[in-house]
Amino acid sequence: MEHINYDTVTEAVAGLRQRGFTVDFNLSENCLVCNDDKFEVNNFEIVEIYRFEGNSDPADEAIVYAIRSFNGKKGVLVNGYGISADPVSAEMAQKLNIHKP
Repeated sequence: MEHINYDTVTEAVAGLRQRGFTVDFNLSENCLVCNDDKFEVNNFEIVEIYRFEGNSDPADEAIVYAIRSFNGKKGVLVNGYGISADPVSAEMAQKLNIHKP
């Protein structure tokens, strides 16, 4: 697994896209969503994670996940953490938390 240091969320997303993570994943309560596809917790793996902390505003805190689905889609999920985190099921929260840096 290649792990590169990025200074910003934008830089991380751009770098991952250059390396083939081109799909935009969105977080639902109990799955990832991409267009009409839904990926349950057991249908994808987290390949890389980049965490960014806001210097003065907790709302600037974000995590960028590089994700590979088991059907071959590679993409990016950007999510807040702490007070900015999206509400998710306990199972999804556990999967995302296991892989936090």
